[in-house]
Amino acid sequence: MQRIGIFGGSFDPVHLGHLLVAQAALEELGLNRLFFVPAARSPFKPDSAPALGSIRIMLLRLALAGQSWSEVDEQEIRRPGISYTVDTLRDYAKRYPTAELFYLIGADNAAALPQWREATELAKLAEFVVIPRPGDTTVPVPAPFRGRTLQGWPLGVSSSEIRTRVKAGKSIAHLVPATVAGAIHNNQLYL
Repeated sequence: MQRIGIFGGSFDPVHLGHLLVAQAALEELGLNRLFFVPAARSPFKPDSAPALGSIRIMLLRLALAGQSWSEVDEQEIRRPGISYTVDTLRDYAKRYPTAELFYLIGADNAAALPQWREATELAKLAEFVVIPRPGDTTVPVPAPFRGRTLQGWPLGVSSSEIRTRVKAGKSIAHLVPATVAGAIHNNQLYL
């Protein structure tokens, strides 16, 4: 049976914390494949205006170049309006009907899972894997959801911190892959 991981998020921009989570998920869950799914618009960040989807996809492709176990899935960027996880997981269940699906979720969102769109259906579609932040206590996955906590290597870096550093003219070396840092600099992104 195939084991498929789905890692949704803004990825605005992708950073080394995201890549460490991906590596931990691959190893700890025994995944055959991990899909990065950048959101068009997050229902949890209604006032945010992320970088264009095409830019975030370009940065993800640069960060994941040569990684045969991963893929960028553009479905949420292409889908108009707010990105809902239940729609994405339905698509994966249809594309991979015999696979076990694992959805990676930040610890800050785990407790609110019962309030997500079509939560009862969502709970049936995948096992939820909680990504802890450094220093956070373990957050259990609420019923009726199935889940576990990723052990991995939590890294205290955030996309918003990276955007702030770029805007302030500070280095983002060692926070993002060198190819991503170069693309941000060369395209004058996040200024």
